[in-house]
Amino acid sequence: MRIYGFEKLEVWHDAKNLAVLVYQMTDSLPNTEKFGLVNQIRRAIISVSSNIAEGSSRSTKKDQAHFYTMAYSSMIEVLSQLLISYELGYVSKSKLVEVRQEIEKVTNKLNALRNSLNL
Repeated sequence: MRIYGFEKLEVWHDAKNLAVLVYQMTDSLPNTEKFGLVNQIRRAIISVSSNIAEGSSRSTKKDQAHFYTMAYSSMIEVLSQLLISYELGYVSKSKLVEVRQEIEKVTNKLNALRNSLNL
């Protein structure tokens, strides 16, 4: 079986694992948020690993950088939505801190990946 380039990226694995964690976390949000925050958070977190995968397949550094930037932006979107969820009392402080640490790890690696392209 072929291993694709994105599967070799540590940042992709971290983003994928974070997506699983965020999906599990959003299970506890109220049903009234199913089509609001839950849907939006999940769409944003899935787009992180998806954009990393898509970017890794692009032939130019400029295209790759674009998708890594999109992944970074989606990660920031997730953080913003989780902060709002915390303010609304949907997410505990400890869970927010745990996820925020993982977000920081992924965003740092995304920055390093993008900077490695030497644009």
